[in-house]
Amino acid sequence: MRLIPAIDLIDGKCVRLTQGDYTLKKIYNENPLEVAQRFEEAGLRHLHLVDLDGAKAGKVVNWKVVESLTTRTGLAIDFGGGVKTKDDIRSLLELGVRQVNLGSIAVKNPELVYEWIEDFGSHKIILSADVKGMFVQISGWQENASLTIDKLVTDFHQNGIATVVCTDIDTDGMLRGPNVKLYERLTASFPKIDWIASGGVSSIGDLHELKKTGVAGAIIGKAIYEGRITLEELAKF
Repeated sequence: MRLIPAIDLIDGKCVRLTQGDYTLKKIYNENPLEVAQRFEEAGLRHLHLVDLDGAKAGKVVNWKVVESLTTRTGLAIDFGGGVKTKDDIRSLLELGVRQVNLGSIAVKNPELVYEWIEDFGSHKIILSADVKGMFVQISGWQENASLTIDKLVTDFHQNGIATVVCTDIDTDGMLRGPNVKLYERLTASFPKIDWIASGGVSSIGDLHELKKTGVAGAIIGKAIYEGRITLEELAKF
């Protein structure tokens, strides 16, 4: 199971939200590069980078931060937040981003995203599904898409998607543990998908529980910043 620390960006700073609420923002570091380099020095190899400004604005905003992280670290970065065009994807990949997460656009214009999967390859595109209950939320979690995750993933799997990040909004940022039952059900229903769990990880024990579900990776955010999990523990895991 891949361990994927997260950096969320607002105004170029490293922040965390609680359940996607922009009013519940906490700034952890003014310098995301410093945070990413710390992850790399601890032996971590992956990074989940989210442009929260971009998610809200509907266009990528924090380009300079992306460039600094891709050029000054060796982390395998997956990026999401405000990606809306083929040119966005191409520019991100040219900057050195390893994979691009597509969320709202995948719900609103799936046919277009199917084309991008074909153009760039399934290994470069991640379907990002943020769920409340079983329903997908879009536009920075501000809008209910009236679409179940099962329907969304079924359609995208048939059109080549191989990796899905599923964020459970009810647990995100709460530090009360992940929705293990959700990931057990998803990995059983879609065994050929590489599932990445996101939301609620609060301890190393949570990571052991997620590993049992068969997910391919787990994103860890607030637990690192609040000192619930140390980088040394992650490196040993």
